[in-house]
Amino acid sequence: MQRYHFRPYSPNQTILFPQRIDKDIAEDDPVRLISSIVESLDLSSFRKLYRERGRSPYNPKMLLKVVIYAYMNNIYSCRRIEKALKRDIHFIWLAGYEQPDFITVNRFRNRVKNEINNIFTQLVLLLSAKGLVTLDVEYIDGTKIESKANKYTFVWRKTVEKNRAKLMEKIRVLLSQVDDAIAQDKSAADEAVSFTPEVLTEIASELRQSLSEQPVPKSKEEKKTVREKQKKVRQIEQMRDKLSEYDNHLETMGERNSYSKTDPDATFMRMKEDAMNNGQTKPGYNLQIATENQFITDFGFFPNPTDTLTMIPFLSSFCDRYGHYAKETCADSGYGSEENYAFMESHDMEAYVKYNLFHKEQKRAFKNDIFRIENLYYNPDGDYFVCPMGQHMERVGVRHGKTNSGYRTESVIYRARRCEGCPLRWGCYKKRSGNRETEVNHRLMEYKRKARERLTSERGLMHRSKRPIEPEAVFGQMKYNMGYKRFRHFGKDKVTMDFAFFAIAFNIKKMVAKVRKQGDMPIKGGHNVSSVTSYMLIGDLQRHYKTKIMKIAA
Repeated sequence: MQRYHFRPYSPNQTILFPQRIDKDIAEDDPVRLISSIVESLDLSSFRKLYRERGRSPYNPKMLLKVVIYAYMNNIYSCRRIEKALKRDIHFIWLAGYEQPDFITVNRFRNRVKNEINNIFTQLVLLLSAKGLVTLDVEYIDGTKIESKANKYTFVWRKTVEKNRAKLMEKIRVLLSQVDDAIAQDKSAADEAVSFTPEVLTEIASELRQSLSEQPVPKSKEEKKTVREKQKKVRQIEQMRDKLSEYDNHLETMGERNSYSKTDPDATFMRMKEDAMNNGQTKPGYNLQIATENQFITDFGFFPNPTDTLTMIPFLSSFCDRYGHYAKETCADSGYGSEENYAFMESHDMEAYVKYNLFHKEQKRAFKNDIFRIENLYYNPDGDYFVCPMGQHMERVGVRHGKTNSGYRTESVIYRARRCEGCPLRWGCYKKRSGNRETEVNHRLMEYKRKARERLTSERGLMHRSKRPIEPEAVFGQMKYNMGYKRFRHFGKDKVTMDFAFFAIAFNIKKMVAKVRKQGDMPIKGGHNVSSVTSYMLIGDLQRHYKTKIMKIAA
């Protein structure tokens, strides 16, 4: 008979002298890097968020470490963080055996929603001091992320304006029916006068006062007349409330075309993640990020579904964050506009930004199309184009335009002298009568020429090859590897806070991966300070980035 010998097993044993909490945590574990980085950051701005008196709160440094490590491990729920603080040795070590509940964790995130952006900036400056990023190049791209709001709580601008116009007409007709001098004066006024809720409130109160001053009706006809007047006063008040509702919708909407009732900061957009494949719009935010070496160096949220109008404020946010504009900017054709090119040129930025016809211009069919305005000969001295038949297309006028952001454009109109009987008319001009006219924006054409030279240069080819693997790779890791596809908060301020935590966690996670890949971390570290920790705890490095933060703040 065989006898088996097992090790003693007693789950309820008492340990008089407990071991170190981090005994079972590897020396090169990323959790040690998080602890080291947070210890080196300047968290003095957190102090003003707490009261000097009362019960002692949890250390914000501990909570910051816990939340960042949770985001690194795809844990975004406060309840799951609370559970991990009781089960996971890494969380237990970070928290020092403290066990804040989910309400405390969530309250901490909301409390530091304005300061966490500065923590992200400090981390990027730390990466810059270490040489992982230079902050001289921006690879910009955007993606749309769905809001937590219900997708059926939409408010559309066209619908509101249409219903408001109908309501204004109903108010005018109703006031014309009211047999009272006050209402008659209001309805008989100029048709361009727009009623407001305040005006309707004044009319309704004066009508009620006039009704109260009338003698008590005796006959049926008099009582019927009074009831009809009271009914019309109630209708005026109902229309006043509805008009106030429409005005509030337009005020909340601002310059947008839609918003969500449960998340007024969210705008309805078409998402790439379309399960029904029907192009249904969903409430969300247009997230813009700038990356370098696949580190997130800046981010911002915008209500614009398109990327064109987001570039200038996003470039300005980079300057506000780091005290200077990037020397080089690389983006796809969604950002190529005259306004954006002019802004980058005025701030001495090398714009490696495509425009909408950049790739099409490289094709043989485009170059051989003799009818396109881009391929016609232009004489700058005489200010005219020469058509394929050798006829001059002379300047006949100028047309000015204005973008949604207020930028003014100028296009010159050129017209051929005579197109009647031209054998090339079939491919040059589609209209049956008249001479060919075309509009040319010379400033935009010059910006395109400069952009084309940069993009086809050796450095431009390098940036074009890196751009698809910079922000696109970050979006792929964010959405599919880390499961960050939908926001879990209402409001732009809380959404920004949540993504700031995510960006910090993403950069630290990327830092660990790059350092391990470079082989800078030895397999074995010291007893108290691991190799990952020592990678960041360098006195000169900390002094360098802290001095840079002080300069930016000044």
